[in-house]
Amino acid sequence: MAPKSGTCAGAPFPSECKTAAQAAPFINASFKTYGITSNGEAAAIVSLIALESADFKYNTNHFPGRPGQGTRNMQMPAFNLEYAKSIPALKGGLAKAETDVKAVLALLTANGEYDFGSAAWFMKNKCSDKVRKGLKAGTTDAWKAYITECVGTTVTEERQAGWERAAKAFGVPGH
Repeated sequence: MAPKSGTCAGAPFPSECKTAAQAAPFINASFKTYGITSNGEAAAIVSLIALESADFKYNTNHFPGRPGQGTRNMQMPAFNLEYAKSIPALKGGLAKAETDVKAVLALLTANGEYDFGSAAWFMKNKCSDKVRKGLKAGTTDAWKAYITECVGTTVTEERQAGWERAAKAFGVPGH
């Protein structure tokens, strides 16, 4: 699913890098926390975070370097703030950091559960029931709707290849 995630050797920002083995428990926990129960939804999330984090090498946007953008799905700062507000354990730190997008991101990326949990949180809270229902069926058209209607970006060959790898790994029918 994330072909270059076997090692962090040579990672440009070593403190941000996680291997697939290190990431898996956090990803699995996020599925439980946010009610991601279908293989199609799981494959969509993992394909997104694998691409956006360059196979788990990054949790902060360095290119072009948009301040406050990050977590493993490279979530925009406004979503990071909303996500952080949903985590009771961050209440104290968030009171001090709320107006500083970099500080909010630092709160989230300091904890693997929160860092890797953002994509599942986003799916649960920002994706329509129609998109989620389609992903549960595991169709490529539903994945395309997830990318365009929910995530708000374009379908590319690189994204689709990641979806196909993840769908196959998760045993999504037809892949």
